[in-house]
Amino acid sequence: MIKKLPKLLLKPVGRAIGDFGMIKAGDKILLAVSGGKDSLSLFHILRHFQAHSPVKFELGVVTIDPQVAGFEPQALRAFFDQFETPYFFEEFPILERAKERMKGDSYCSFCARIKRGLMYKVAREEGYNVLALGQHLDDLSESLMMSICHNGKIQTMKAHYINDAKDLRIIRPMVYVRERQLADFAATAKLPVIADSCPACFNMPTEREHFKQWLLTEEKRSPNLYKNILSAMKPLLDEVNG
Repeated sequence: MIKKLPKLLLKPVGRAIGDFGMIKAGDKILLAVSGGKDSLSLFHILRHFQAHSPVKFELGVVTIDPQVAGFEPQALRAFFDQFETPYFFEEFPILERAKERMKGDSYCSFCARIKRGLMYKVAREEGYNVLALGQHLDDLSESLMMSICHNGKIQTMKAHYINDAKDLRIIRPMVYVRERQLADFAATAKLPVIADSCPACFNMPTEREHFKQWLLTEEKRSPNLYKNILSAMKPLLDEVNG
């Protein structure tokens, strides 16, 4: 069990939750955990706020198993058995379904849509009104650059928004957190990270990986790069209160 979380994680997450009004009294939050360092770290962070915040909320966890060879999220069951947090496990043959139905789209996009639909299904069936996702500042920065360069649009992932059906809020509490902070925490805390949590996409370099490396290289020349990108992105991040 983790007794104390680093302030370098708690402080930016707490600030993001406050800035975007992510968590309200009585919320039932369903956290999507893939087995990667980001979502596993966010689990511990949200448990901390659940125990110490004056704003009381409930927390549950969902894992989607895409039934892809090489990805074995079943081990997460034993991990979550240590906690009193409700845990839901959904299996769905995403890769096989993609072969049947995918038309002119990338596998990653198809997979993301199916996973999101399954998460929504669990949230509705189990009475959760908020879905929490584990993307961080590096993810949002990469998405912004990909959108600018490939689509000619200034957009990225939202920190807080409402789904199309208007029955669920989606939050990303780690939008102020750097990926390297999460990697350090996962290693120090010995979190049961499942390597290559999207193995179908790890066989070849992706556009996201290209922009990740480009941004990290630019950061060596401009140490405030991610801080400046966050400042530029911030007006785009809140759909609920903006």
